[in-house]
Amino acid sequence: MSLVAKTVLMDEQGVRRALTRIAHEIVEKNKGTEDLVLVGIKTRGIHLAKRLAERIEQFEGVRLPVGSLDITLYRDDLKLRSEQPVVHGSEIDCEISDRHVVLVDDVLFTGRTVRAALDALIDIGRPRQIQLAVLVDRGHRELPIRPDYVGKNVPTSRGEVVAVHLQETDEDDRVIILEDDSV
Repeated sequence: MSLVAKTVLMDEQGVRRALTRIAHEIVEKNKGTEDLVLVGIKTRGIHLAKRLAERIEQFEGVRLPVGSLDITLYRDDLKLRSEQPVVHGSEIDCEISDRHVVLVDDVLFTGRTVRAALDALIDIGRPRQIQLAVLVDRGHRELPIRPDYVGKNVPTSRGEVVAVHLQETDEDDRVIILEDDSV
């Protein structure tokens, strides 16, 4: 299968605007920043969580704790994979019990990644509330999971791939839809 870029959904400015809007929505919905913790799902969710924390600090003057969550061992497809999973470990340097935790990820698709993240998070502590922020919601849910904060809703076909590029991992900020050009 050979994937080629079909559409640019968001450029650098679009990603920046979406994150700024999500940051404001998080503060508004939680009536401030008290007891808030941002937890990014590895890999790109961590970078997005850090950016959200930076934006919130810019307009609220408060630096929120940011953690990272490795869901590798919580995935429901481990038995289907032939290679051994590489576990990087979660890093949450603050107590999450009885706090409002915002899980952050790049793309919401079937909901299975979020389900694994919920399991991993509950093993660490018992948050008062867990919210979900995603840069892109592409639909096709297999589980009853819905985000609280969305940068962009994008209807896609199952054959398309939504690729999020971030400066920290890919040297640029953009979101593109890829499709198989051999079809």
